[in-house]
Amino acid sequence: MAGEAGGPEIAWGVMRDGVGLCADVYRPGVGRGPWPVLLARTPYGRRDPGVLARLEPGGAAGRGFVVVVQDVRGRGDSGGVWEPLVGEGADGYDTVRWAARLPGADGRVVMYGPSYLGHTQWAALGARPPELVAAVPEFTWAEPRDGLVARGGAAERGLLAQWTLGLGHEVLSRAHAADPAARARALDELARAREGLDAGDWDPQALRALPLPGRPGGPPLPAVPADHRALPATPTLTVAGWYDAFLQGSLDNYTAARAAGHPAALIVGPWTHDDQAGRTPGYDFGPAADAAALDGGPSLRARTLTWLRAVLDGAPPAGPPVLVHVMGAGEWRALDGWPPPARPTAWYLRAGGPLSTAPPHAGEEPGRFRHDPADPVPTRGGALLLTAAYPAGPHDQRAVEARGDVLVHTSAPLAAPLEVMGRIRAVLAVAADAGPADWVVRLCDVAPDGTSRVLADGVLRTAAAGEREVAVDLWSTAHLFRTGHAVRLHVAASSHPRWDVAGPPGTRTVFRDAARASRLVLPVTAGAV
Repeated sequence: MAGEAGGPEIAWGVMRDGVGLCADVYRPGVGRGPWPVLLARTPYGRRDPGVLARLEPGGAAGRGFVVVVQDVRGRGDSGGVWEPLVGEGADGYDTVRWAARLPGADGRVVMYGPSYLGHTQWAALGARPPELVAAVPEFTWAEPRDGLVARGGAAERGLLAQWTLGLGHEVLSRAHAADPAARARALDELARAREGLDAGDWDPQALRALPLPGRPGGPPLPAVPADHRALPATPTLTVAGWYDAFLQGSLDNYTAARAAGHPAALIVGPWTHDDQAGRTPGYDFGPAADAAALDGGPSLRARTLTWLRAVLDGAPPAGPPVLVHVMGAGEWRALDGWPPPARPTAWYLRAGGPLSTAPPHAGEEPGRFRHDPADPVPTRGGALLLTAAYPAGPHDQRAVEARGDVLVHTSAPLAAPLEVMGRIRAVLAVAADAGPADWVVRLCDVAPDGTSRVLADGVLRTAAAGEREVAVDLWSTAHLFRTGHAVRLHVAASSHPRWDVAGPPGTRTVFRDAARASRLVLPVTAGAV
């Protein structure tokens, strides 16, 4: 090991195939140890300011951990070739075993970190290194085909394009290291492609030269454990955000671990993937939502370190294992588990635009709109991860809802508060005169002033024309509709650039009669309906 004065030590872990992976090691400033190891594995650069701000390795070392921040294979100063999602199980296993033997380590390793860093934790857990005793996966997916590379059969074009291009500089620099002229051309094309995203080119030629997960000929998607009972019973604390692109994957990881009988805890805030301050453009959830002082108390990072220390000491924190922010109520709620008990309640789409708990009558007219792939419905807010021009969050949908190719249904103003917590789905009787066809559905809270803020959304792609019933998964939320507010559902055939646009021009039909009752199903925990 070697390091700069006052900085972290540099250490190299050698993997089973002889490839060396580079890491920074932060040590407690006082005491002689030994200490447990807190490990993070990142493709974004172990000294990237954004990575360091999220991980706070110096502060964690001060809490009594040997902190290791490692560049994954093919990234930063590590050797090998970068293939997204490939090899994180084997490399995670080897790295955990190596980190447990570092000078000053007590032989126990815990992992932490968000997004791809969370994926590396689940991959390592699946490989079962004996020294890995706890993990804090944050803002990460479970099944990559549900939120990372696709959703409901529609490709996550926007997410994959911006993520892959964002990582492309290092990929191309390595690939053309022996040819400076070729390197310059490739990087220039990459820069133009990144600038072109917000101009509307979400499938640039530059993507062809980069490792795009899930693309034919690209890196393979890893196998997902069919049952968490196949994983070791390692304690996990999952952190998620209601407006994170990987929200449901995080919740699924928690519920699967708990169903398998593993120690599991969960924190969910009104956060996006990139920001946990509780503020998005045009909306502020209030100071209690800020992860820097969660619910007016310790920061999110301090809470995770406290949880890890308690697990290491053999005494997990007392009290309910789940803490969620209930939007609309503006409060945090401690729960015994997720989802909490709820009453599935159907809200029916009625002819003319109402959304009602009263079922439709026979003969009620369907709703119809035209889909034009040359003029797709624009993405605005929601649980997503795109460029800065398309921020995530509870953005006002009125401009989208005013389009002729968006079918809108709204309840009467509520006479009493309505609390919804859990998984949401829309069961629609539909028809398309041409396929494939996408059914994009959003749930919104409409304020008395008319503002329509998105709470949850989803998409389902049907392959062929014809009539059928579809169930669109809107993922989950925890939200209180206040008295005087209204529940709104809208249906469209596209959301560009979030999902790739499907099908030729054609008519989309949503039936609303007694025999073909289209409905929104909400998990109601409190309030009259």
